Parts: sequence; structure tokens; C-alpha cells
Amino acid sequence: MYPPHPSLMRNLLCLLSLFVTTSVIAQPLNIIWIVIEDASPHIGCYGETAIETPTLDQMAAHGIRFESAFVTAPVCSSSRSAMVSGMYQMTLGAHNHRSQTATGKGSTNEAYQDSYRLPVKLVPELFRDAGYYVTNNGKTDYNFIPKSEVYHGKDWTQAPPDQPIFAQFQLSGGKNRKAEKHADPDTLKLPPYYPDHPVIRKDWATYLDSWVKTDKEVASILAKLDKAGRLDSTAVFLWTDHGISHLRGKQFLYEEGIRIPLIVQLPEKEDAGLVREDIIEHIDIAATSLALAGIAIPDYLQGRDFLSDHHVPRDHLFIGRDRCDETVDIIRGIRDERFKFIRNFMSHVSHAQPNQYKDGKTIIKTLRELNSLDVLTESQAQAFLSRRPTEELYDLKNDPNELINLATDPKHQDRLVSMRQLLYRRMLEERDMGLIPEPILEDLGRVAGSKYTAFLATDRIEQTQRLISVISAGENNEAETLLTFTNSPDPSTRYWAAVWLGVNLSKEAQPALTQLTQDDDKTVRIAAAQALYKLGDDSFLPLLIELINDSNLLVGMYALRAIEELGDDGKTFSKQIAQEQDSDYEFSRRIANRLIEKWR
Repeated sequence: MYPPHPSLMRNLLCLLSLFVTTSVIAQPLNIIWIVIEDASPHIGCYGETAIETPTLDQMAAHGIRFESAFVTAPVCSSSRSAMVSGMYQMTLGAHNHRSQTATGKGSTNEAYQDSYRLPVKLVPELFRDAGYYVTNNGKTDYNFIPKSEVYHGKDWTQAPPDQPIFAQFQLSGGKNRKAEKHADPDTLKLPPYYPDHPVIRKDWATYLDSWVKTDKEVASILAKLDKAGRLDSTAVFLWTDHGISHLRGKQFLYEEGIRIPLIVQLPEKEDAGLVREDIIEHIDIAATSLALAGIAIPDYLQGRDFLSDHHVPRDHLFIGRDRCDETVDIIRGIRDERFKFIRNFMSHVSHAQPNQYKDGKTIIKTLRELNSLDVLTESQAQAFLSRRPTEELYDLKNDPNELINLATDPKHQDRLVSMRQLLYRRMLEERDMGLIPEPILEDLGRVAGSKYTAFLATDRIEQTQRLISVISAGENNEAETLLTFTNSPDPSTRYWAAVWLGVNLSKEAQPALTQLTQDDDKTVRIAAAQALYKLGDDSFLPLLIELINDSNLLVGMYALRAIEELGDDGKTFSKQIAQEQDSDYEFSRRIANRLIEKWR
């Protein structure tokens, strides 16, 4: 067993004394996780004055508040997958949103289950093995299939009185848009990267109101634990799964998307009111919880016990965003105490790609309309540009709102290079699978038994280095180098070479791209057909239609996205696309619905 956490030794000695004198057996510490959806640190103890959150403020006063806590992924299922495993989502192959289900949401498919079986135990499984009663009252849409049964149920009160509990509470948080009104829209201060507009103000106020409701829900949880006589022997961790769902928040690596509140309330009060500034990743909560319970931390966990007397603080944060719903994107980042480096591996597409989830929000509709009217400032309109910078560098001390990109500033080139090198090193060290196109990764996982195993079974370090190289060659318009990569035995390399040859309108690439339309890998064929269209050859577009019903559902989604990028030229295939409105795959349905509505 892992030795008891040092900060709890005094309590354990007291319990031992009780055992000696009264024969009372010391019980292990209860562990409670309260995870709130879609919310940033806009509560009283973090400085918010527009609303009151007395319960959360009291928790911070009685516990430890972390000023520099972050998620490793600003997307719910990816963040949740990392949380429950204590591992980076890109190491697990769990980096793409809602990827282990055939529909994208809800039901399963055997082929996909075979690809997403995780050969390592999750944190709740480890607690269950240690004799805990393990519950979860909310979402379990992890991007993998667990190794064994995870939870006893949803209600921790069903546990025997003498059995310790590990309970997860998942609250709707910022998703709740019908909470009682408290915040005054007219007096709010909006971030400068959003326009001062009544719709934006009203939405921000509604979001703050959700925090008031959440505060009351947390109070109810704590009161129930107290009534059951468990609160005094319980460690409570409270945080959010990512930041507010706004244009620069959820799904993106800006502070609004990744910085979260984190409050830890321990039974003892010696650290009451402590505020810590060191960088915490949300995967660290897993390791810390296990240590508090005296459970051995497996070697494969990548989180750190941040309450240990031997804790070595992180000097930087490693973060990533990948496909979210039907929107394919790959972003990686490094953040230290002052600077943030963001690498857009798909800089050829807009920040504001079509996305049903976000585009359905009134705030996004309003922002798109304001952009079309050309009334946004340069920083506010940045998200709607057709292309993004390959690299972004921000000085968070002098530019906390991340408005000034220093990546091209000669004064910061040394820092840019060092942070870029650090990011690439972390991608290699953590076995980041993000640059492998998802349909290809899906097939690799099916063959190997899981995506996690697929990466471990083969030395893919060289592959990751090569994929970084081919994307960089594309960004630098190195046509000759890209043509060399089209002959690679690796389909992922051929895919990225085809993508960038099309983006760069490399006319000399037509023969090579034509050859790739016959590639053994269907994802490569899609990229080649799309590139040829950009070069003026539309004869291969029927290939895209042929693939929208592929047994690998991700191939079909990639084909539909390629058709969507054709603009009105894709209308030729409207009849076939209309059939996809009944697709088993939700994210394919979303694209098909969007296209048919546009062409109606």
C-alpha cells in the first residue's frame, strides 16, 4: 500500500490512539469529486463581484484554492477521459471528442469497442479494488471502454456505513441557462476580445447566474455528507471540466478555455485559506486522491500528487485540443508561469470552422453577424479569418487577454524556439497520437486491440517526428519536400503531404496526387481528391461520395467535410448527401443537415 499522505499523519495518529483505547478501527478517508461543466473561475473567492457564491467561498476559506489550475483538454469528454485516468488524453488515444461510440453520442458499435478498450485501470477502478464504494451520478462518456466494471452505482448513500466512499458528482454548471437571475447584464465587464453588445452581455450574465445555482447544489452535497456523519472524514475536490462555452473558451487553448477553479477541502484545517500559485494539471487530482486514500499510484499515471511533501511543482502545462464533434482540428500548447505557446497544426482552416454545437448558440450567431457587418475590432475578428497563425506566443503578465501574438516579434524569437522545442519534446515523451488522422488511428486501434496499445506496440516516436516535419514543410510551402513525403510507406504522412499540396496549390503535384487517389488508405484518397479539386481538377470528386458510407464511420465524416469545403460546388451531390441525414453517425448527420439546409 502507498504510505498515508504526510498532511494527514496527525489525524491518523489520533485515530490510532482511539483504536488503542476504545478498539475503534480507523476508516480510510472518503474522497469526493465535484466536477462542474462549462465554467471558468468566475466565483467570489477568485475575485468575481457580480454574483455571490458563499458555499464555494467558504470551501476556499476552509481549504486550499489553486490559482493556476488547468485542464489538459478544453473539451468535455476528452477532459473527462484524462480526469478519470490520471493520464493525458492524447497518450490514451482519447483525444477526439466522443470517439468510442458509433453514433458519436450514446450507443455503441462492436468495431468501435474493439478499438477503444483500455488495458489500464481507471482511478475509480483502483478505489473499488481498495474496498471503496464507488459512485458517479453523472456522465461517463469517456473516449474509451474501461478495463472492468467501474462504478457500484450513482448514489453514494447506498454504501454500508462502515465502507469508505469515492463519489463523483457532476453538475451542469455553465450549461444551465435557466437559473434564477442575479447578475446585471448592464454592469458587467466583458473581456476585450468580445464586443460590447446586449446579446453578449445577457449571455455572460446568464452564465454567471449558473454559478449561483451551482453554489447551492454544492451546499446540498456537503450538507448531505455532513448529515450522514461523513464530512469530517472526507476530502473534497471541486473543479470544472474546462472553461466557459464561448468563442474563445471551450474547445480552445486560450485561458478562457483551459484555466479552471480548483478548491480542495481536507478534513483537517491546518492549510485553511491557503492559496497556491503553482501550476496544476487536472490529471494531478487523480494521483493526489489515490495518495490521500493510501492507494498505490500506478506507474502509468502521468498526474502528480500535488499535496505530497515531496511534490515537485510543474514548470509548465502541456495542453491539446483535437476533433470536437464534426469539427476536425489539432492544436497543442505549452504554458509556463508567464508565457503561452500555441501550435496550430491546422492553420489552413479558420478558428471558427462550422460546428453545430457552437453555431447554434445565440452568442456565436451574433458574433458572426457582427463580423459580416465589419464592426468588430481586429482582435475580435481574428477568429473569423480563413486562416490562423501557425504559432501563437503570449506574454500573460503583460497581456492576460492574449491579444498580442509575439510569435513574429524578433525580441521573442529565442523564447519562441525554446517553447516550440519543449512542446515537440513533450509530444514525443507523452506518445501524443494527435497527428495521426482519426480514421487511420481508428483502424490501427482495431488491429492492435486499442489505440493505446497501438501506439505502445510500435515505436511511433519517429512517426510523430516525421508528421511534425511534413506539416511544417507544408506551412513553409516546400513543395519538393512534400512530394517526397507522398511516397512514404506511412499513410498518415501521405495524408498530410496531400493536404498541404492542395492548400499551397502546388501545380507540380498533380501527378503524385492523382496516384494517391488510388491509395490503399481511404483517408489519403480523400485528401488527394480534395487537393486536386483545389488545383482545378474536379474529376475525382465522385470518390468522396463513394466513401461517405464507409464502414469506418470516420472516413465517411472526413469525406463529408471535404464536400462541405467545396462550397456550392458540392451541391452537385445534394441527392446523395441528403441520404446521409439518416446516417447512424451523428457527426455525419450534422454535416449533411447543414449542407442540405444551406442549399435548400
